[in-house]
Amino acid sequence: MAESTPPDQIHITPGMQAYIDRNNEYLARRDRYIHDVVKKWRFDTIAVHGLYSVEDAIEDYQGAIIEPVFMSSSQAYRDSDEMAAALAYLIPTWCYSRIANPSTYYYEWAMALLEGYGYPGETSCCSTSSGMAAIMTAVQPFLVHTHQHVREDRNFVAPAACYGGTFQQFKVRLMEERGIEWRIVENPENIDDWASKIDKNTRFLYGELPSNPSMSFFDIQAVADLAHSHNLPLICDNTVATPALLRPIQHGADIVVQSATKTLTTSGFGMAGAIISRRNITSNIDSEDLKKDFAIYVKYLPNRDHGPNLHPMQAILTLNDMRTLRSKVDMLSRSSMTVARFLEQHPRVESVQYLGLPNHPLHDLASKYMWLVDAEHDEQYGKPVNRYGHLMSFCVKGDHQATRNVFDNFKRIWRATDLGRIKSVATIPAISTHQQQGEEGRKLAHIPDNLIRLCVGAEHPDDIMADLDQALYAASTH
Repeated sequence: MAESTPPDQIHITPGMQAYIDRNNEYLARRDRYIHDVVKKWRFDTIAVHGLYSVEDAIEDYQGAIIEPVFMSSSQAYRDSDEMAAALAYLIPTWCYSRIANPSTYYYEWAMALLEGYGYPGETSCCSTSSGMAAIMTAVQPFLVHTHQHVREDRNFVAPAACYGGTFQQFKVRLMEERGIEWRIVENPENIDDWASKIDKNTRFLYGELPSNPSMSFFDIQAVADLAHSHNLPLICDNTVATPALLRPIQHGADIVVQSATKTLTTSGFGMAGAIISRRNITSNIDSEDLKKDFAIYVKYLPNRDHGPNLHPMQAILTLNDMRTLRSKVDMLSRSSMTVARFLEQHPRVESVQYLGLPNHPLHDLASKYMWLVDAEHDEQYGKPVNRYGHLMSFCVKGDHQATRNVFDNFKRIWRATDLGRIKSVATIPAISTHQQQGEEGRKLAHIPDNLIRLCVGAEHPDDIMADLDQALYAASTH
C-alpha cells in the first residue's frame, strides 16, 4: 500500500480528504493487527498465514482460504477524487500491475514479516521479477549523483565471493559501463579488509551470506557497525540461508535481497525476488523518503519507472512455497550435513566447502549467526540448534576433465545451474554460473576449475550419497 509523501503542489479536495480519512482508518487497523496479533505469532504461523486473515477472506473474497490471484493489469476507481488521491499515493492503491498488485502485496507482507522476525522494529518489502532485479533495485538508488550538474566519483564495497550474476552486474554493468568503482573485499571475514576500502565516495557495503558457491561468510554485526560508522547502509543477500536460518536485519543490516526463485521456492515454479528493508536505514544520500522506508520508496518511485515487477500469479506460487519454509530448510540442512560428512571422507574428493563441518575455517563464525528459527520452541529440539543450509561445494581430486567426468556420471542428481530445488542439483561453476567472470575473477572468488556446486534436495541422503559415490568411482575409469 502506498504511504509516501505527495507533491506539495497537489490540491486536496473534500472528496479526496474523505478517501484519505477512510483509508487512514484502514491503515491504522492493519497496523494494530500486525503489532497486536501477527507479531506475536511464531515463524511457522507467519509463513502459513502472512497478513491474509479469515476476516479478509469472508468479507472480500467469498471465503477463499488461499490468497486470490488478481489477474488484472490495473485498478478501477470510484470517481476522480479517489483516482487523484490514489495516484498521489495519499491512499492505499495498486493502480497498475507494473507498480503493484493485491497478490504481490500478500507476498511482500509475508516476506517483510519473515525477514523481520525477532527484530523489534518495522520492516517493509518490495517484490521484483527475479533475484537479479532485486539486487539492481537495492543498489541503484545509492549510486545517483547527489549534486545536480556535478559528476561525482562513486564506489561501493563488496566481496568477490558472490553469485556469478552479481559479479557481472557489479563488474560489467556498474564498473565497465557506468564507471562506478567496485572495491573488492578479498577476505570478507577480515573486518580490516572492509575498512580499508571505504572512503568519502563510498555509497554502500554489500555481501552474500553464505556466498554462492564458495561458502564465504562474514561477521554481519561487525560489518554493519563499520558501515554505520561511515553513514553507509549494509545490504545483505540472504538467498541461500533464508530467514529460516538467518535474518541479517536482526544483526544490523539495513537491507536484504532475496532471489526467492531459489530456496524460498523449492518447487522451481518460476522466478521471483524481493528487497526487504528496516525503517530508517543509514545512508549518506540526502533523501528522507529513501531512508525512512526504503522498500516502499523503491516500489513506488524508482521501480515504478524501471518496471522490474513480479507477476501476480508468481507472487502467489512463491508465497505458497514459503508456507513450510522452516521445516523444509531444517530437513535439507540435516541431509546436507550427512552428505558433506560423506564427501569429506571420500578418497576421490580433495576438499569440501560446507559451513557445518567443524574443520571449515569459517565454521565458528557461521555458527554465531546460523540458527534454525524457533528450534527452542520446537517439541523435536527444545533448544537452539545450528543449521547451515542446503548448499555446498566440493573439489574433485584431479583436473578440470576429471571433474567433468564425475559430473557427467551423475544419474540421479540433476545437471543444471539452478539451486534451492526440492530435487538435488549440481553444476560446475567454472563452466556455468561463473564462466563469464573469467579465470582471474574466479580466482578472486576462490572458485577453482575442479569445484562442483551441489544443492542437496529432499531425496533420502542415502540415495544422494550413492549417486555421488558411483559418479566419483565411475569417473576414475575414464
